[in-house]
Amino acid sequence: MSTQQKRRPRVEATSINELLTKPFLNEAEVALITGRALATLRNDRFLRRGIPYLKISGRSIRYRTPDVMNFMEARPITFEVSE
Repeated sequence: MSTQQKRRPRVEATSINELLTKPFLNEAEVALITGRALATLRNDRFLRRGIPYLKISGRSIRYRTPDVMNFMEARPITFEVSE
């Protein structure tokens, strides 16, 4: 593999509801659920911020599904209604 080619994690064609039943998600699945780019997830890990994750082996990263949902629910966008 050349230095310009990067391995891209694959996500099987499944619905988000099916993904949410899994206890652990890979970075591609988290990107699909959250709408964040893979590069953003990787950068967040490098900067030690964002969604908590587990490093299983040298390159294997997993996110706990509840951690992903808590991360998303902690950032609601609300609008004030003025009359």
